[in-house]
Amino acid sequence: MTEAELLQYHRRQLHMIPELDSDLPQTLAYVESCLEALGDACRIVRPCKSTLCALFEHGERQATAIRTDMDALPVMERTGAPYASRHEGNMHACGHDGHMAMALVLCRWLAIHAGELRRNVMVLFQPSEETSGGALRVCESGVFERHNVDRIFGFHLWPDIPKGVIASRTGALLSSSNETDVFFCGRGSHIAKWQEGRDALRCATQFVADVYARIDHLDVAEPVLLRFGLLRAGTVRNAIAASAEVHGSLRTFCEGDRAAAKEAVVSAATAAAEAFGCKARTHFSVGDPAVVNDPGLFRMVREVLPDLREVAEPLLIAEDFAWYQRRLPGVFLLLGTGTGIPLHADTFDFDESVLEVGLNAYKSLLRA
Repeated sequence: MTEAELLQYHRRQLHMIPELDSDLPQTLAYVESCLEALGDACRIVRPCKSTLCALFEHGERQATAIRTDMDALPVMERTGAPYASRHEGNMHACGHDGHMAMALVLCRWLAIHAGELRRNVMVLFQPSEETSGGALRVCESGVFERHNVDRIFGFHLWPDIPKGVIASRTGALLSSSNETDVFFCGRGSHIAKWQEGRDALRCATQFVADVYARIDHLDVAEPVLLRFGLLRAGTVRNAIAASAEVHGSLRTFCEGDRAAAKEAVVSAATAAAEAFGCKARTHFSVGDPAVVNDPGLFRMVREVLPDLREVAEPLLIAEDFAWYQRRLPGVFLLLGTGTGIPLHADTFDFDESVLEVGLNAYKSLLRA
């Protein structure tokens, strides 16, 4: 098969077997069989749960890592494609099948050409990007230190960028993410005797309006996003709600802004609780840090990929590639599909010819 044919083949085979989180038996078996077929040129290591690293070592002192992700989403596919998911309720709706296809064809190329490069190469197949912990577990495994990896690159398919265009920016590219939960405890009563209750529902709605206003007026260095998408309160229409909870997500780009936004959430929750005689409790997930491209490494990428398009503003999307960038210099790149179909949509699909652009970019970066 040509590389173009192989990219399409791998992508469609993987698209049919989407699996979630770190429970990836069929995906891992597929990837491992492809790597084993490369023979002695590729050494496979398993640094942590559901993770494979393909090593192409030829005596160089330092190594470059290429990262790809393997997990899918709990989405019922509605593309109608002949290669649609065979795992009902699961779907590769975020392009990870395409990411893996690029990495597998790159490994085939490396099995032949790695000895021509000035660096060793690690191609990393990571689980649990869509949930949490995948990248962080890899970092904590020590695999980078054991194999002298001192820089890392990764791609993500991006529907809002024209087909075949590669885009990125120096510094902050994607936001950190903290899932944000706020709980209010009041006292129930019949609505006819509402004065005897402590209205947790009213407390929650007051909080949401107040915290949005506070976030809008924060003095921040970069954009900050806080939105709540879920509110639960009460049991019946004619009783004051004894409890309420709101669940949302906080997105920021720097630690100072994140701390200020968290303080605004806690302060608004406390004020709302005091106003209505309730108690408030807030919780923030650890979440992923911001994806921040290393300036020095990004300059090299600009030289190697002269057609790279600059992303004007950082994007309020989270990606756990950020954990790698806390461990070693890294650059994350966006590869346009041009479809406009949102990531995570049940109709997500793309023309696999764009994967050739990403594959060739990987080759150029590894030659640098």
